[in-house]
Amino acid sequence: MKAIIPAAGLGTRFLPATKAQPKEMLPVFNKPTIQYVVEEAVASGIDDILIITGKGKRSIEDHFDRSFELEYFLKNCGKIDNLEEIEAISEMADIYYVRQKKQKGLGDAILCAKKHIDGDPFAVLLGDTITQSNVPCTKQLMNIFDKYNSSTIAIERLPDEKVERYGIIKGNEVEDSLYRIEDLVEKPKLHEAPSNLGITGRYILVPEIFDHIENLTPGVGGEIQLTDAMRSLDEVYGHVFDGTIYDIGNTVEWLKSSIEMALKHDDVKDDLRKYLAEILKKP
Repeated sequence: MKAIIPAAGLGTRFLPATKAQPKEMLPVFNKPTIQYVVEEAVASGIDDILIITGKGKRSIEDHFDRSFELEYFLKNCGKIDNLEEIEAISEMADIYYVRQKKQKGLGDAILCAKKHIDGDPFAVLLGDTITQSNVPCTKQLMNIFDKYNSSTIAIERLPDEKVERYGIIKGNEVEDSLYRIEDLVEKPKLHEAPSNLGITGRYILVPEIFDHIENLTPGVGGEIQLTDAMRSLDEVYGHVFDGTIYDIGNTVEWLKSSIEMALKHDDVKDDLRKYLAEILKKP
């Protein structure tokens, strides 16, 4: 199975940090956001990845490419651990790139991958969401797809204040934490939402989705919405993801995610806990 990672957005909620730097390259603790996403795909058994980019996203390509000058420098300095880490980034998977020439929404970004996918089911991992669990989120979805042979998406239970920011599903529970989806609504008002189950940014989709995208008219925000295309599929399942989700969609959530990630690392967690305790005492 191949994977698509849409990474063509302008990142306006992170300005001015994203004026000359892709949002996907903002670090969460010690790695750029998109590296966590690629690592999830690889951990799920996927080694063919297409990243949908746009203008000003060249640093994403550079990050996953070889850096001979840096590698030479690290080798000469005896920094072998750093060298091995840098080399591993460029060897994780076969990574390809295509540009979304206009900002026309997630559905249009997915459509850019049609030729690369070549008629097979595929995974989609959004570049502004990091997931962590014993079994990678994408692998959990792949296992369900293998059982039902139908498109499957990751969902999570949302607090009321987040409902209007997500695509929301309406569905019937067919197994523990697995729903057969009857409808999807993009960013509904809380009182209009059919549930509190929101789409988290991980999908396994059948190739027929491309035909549905091509027939769409612009939806919410004047964009081609992937959720509108999924509504037309014969069968879609939603799996309540068993793990931790880090939403990198706005600055506050990004900061929280970086702190949580850092607190998992032995070399910094004690100093960070001490610092946080100290600043929380200040008026």
